[in-house]
Amino acid sequence: MIHNMQFKVLGRIEISHGHDTSVFVKKSKTGQVLALLLARNNETVGVDTLIEELWGDRVPRSALTTLQTYVYHARKMFARSLHVPCAESLLVTRPPGYLISVPDDAVDANVFECLVKQGIAGLSAGNAELAADRLTEALTLWQGPPFAGMPVGDVLDAHVTYLHELRLSAITHHVEANKRLGRYQVLVPELRSLVAANPLNEGFHSQLIEVLHKCGRRAEALQAYQRLWRVLDAELGVAPAPEVQRLHHEVLAHGRSVRTPNPV
Repeated sequence: MIHNMQFKVLGRIEISHGHDTSVFVKKSKTGQVLALLLARNNETVGVDTLIEELWGDRVPRSALTTLQTYVYHARKMFARSLHVPCAESLLVTRPPGYLISVPDDAVDANVFECLVKQGIAGLSAGNAELAADRLTEALTLWQGPPFAGMPVGDVLDAHVTYLHELRLSAITHHVEANKRLGRYQVLVPELRSLVAANPLNEGFHSQLIEVLHKCGRRAEALQAYQRLWRVLDAELGVAPAPEVQRLHHEVLAHGRSVRTPNPV
């Protein structure tokens, strides 16, 4: 196992060795192989799985030889560009396939996942301060779509989808933690951005309505509800969920107790 290396995959793939040497992995089939191995670091990824990722159901006759060539080029990059002394101990051949052998915390996606789980657990335990800190740290790691710019086949796509869903969960719980800490004003711009980026996510709309109401911005809270209604009607032909409608009625009535559904 090679230490003193870092792999960033939340955004463009960037690999660094020590403090002074780093490279961005270019869009290529070699990069796609590395992406899948990093998504499953320290786990042997079978040749059949790698071939499925690279070519789907259009597998060429030379698939195995070509895959071996991509592995060779990856090791060459580690040795020449990153000065890894023994690339074979980093990108390991282990039947029936290959693996990237690095500490789990060397891959930013693993750190992200760990921090999100810690934050959600902290919130469940009633420690909103810990939850906010951990989730803020996790979300800061997100520099763009996972493996940005890299070809993504069916196998890797499932992992990318998982990371996107985990990020949405992290955002939802991050908002909830800050609400419990009374940081309503800080949340308004964040929630407006989330609503703009996720117009059909009723949870984000609901959070925005509540936070605006908590800030004493009742008119804006009602406007936010009307925008949600129009979007859902135009896009799906449905009304807001009963929980969101109850929130709307509470805002109309100046209810002191304003609650939204628990984060999922």
